[in-house]
Amino acid sequence: MLRLRAAALTATLALALAACERGREEPAPPSTVLTVSAAASLREVVAELGERFEKAHPGVEVRANFGASGALRQQIEHGAPVDVFVSAAEGPMDELERAGLIEPRTRRPVAGNELVLVVPASGGSPARSFADLARPEVRRVALGAPASVPAGDYADQVLRALGIADAVRAKAVYAQSVRQVLAYVESGNVDAGVVYRTDARASRRVRVAAPAPAGSHAPITYSAAVVSRTERPEAAQAFVGFLLGGEGRAALGRHGFVVR
Repeated sequence: MLRLRAAALTATLALALAACERGREEPAPPSTVLTVSAAASLREVVAELGERFEKAHPGVEVRANFGASGALRQQIEHGAPVDVFVSAAEGPMDELERAGLIEPRTRRPVAGNELVLVVPASGGSPARSFADLARPEVRRVALGAPASVPAGDYADQVLRALGIADAVRAKAVYAQSVRQVLAYVESGNVDAGVVYRTDARASRRVRVAAPAPAGSHAPITYSAAVVSRTERPEAAQAFVGFLLGGEGRAALGRHGFVVR
């Protein structure tokens, strides 16, 4: 009898230990999943702040979706389950506000940036300034598609201001995000590209040849807002507030953004 009791106790303990092990291996799922759609140039800083936000808000998981601001706007228009939108330009945010797809009272400017010309770090690119992009020696130039990529729209403004837009468009290689522009330059498949200074900082395989001439494009303003269809309005508004708070501003500054 004693042996039977001992065996039963051992089996019970084994089951309890197994349950504990399963508990450690399979943590409880988060009670709230927050989807943040953010401009591609914000990849590193939003990933960092997402982790910090999760630590400050137990039970919340931040899932980030990165891409061109215009493409992200279209996803929201088509019903993508997004809670927070962070755009690299005012245009996509304006369109969503007109369509009633963001909460206007939650819309806030987050940071600024600078437009720069980049060239492969290891090559002798003939492009040393934006004006050089019109020279015949510069054969291929990577640009964001102006209709969907804010960096491409800003670049087009610069080229028009310099009177070289037609010449450069004839040799342009258009990309679907500013990070794709960066990748084209990194690969050496183009002679130059136009990105944000924060993108250039994120790569050792490119170097900044020149900043865009002062006054040649509209101010670069990133803004954030809660998407009106969110089912998690409190968490979404808390994340926007987190971007604007001390930790958010410090992180944006560390990653090279202009914090106003």
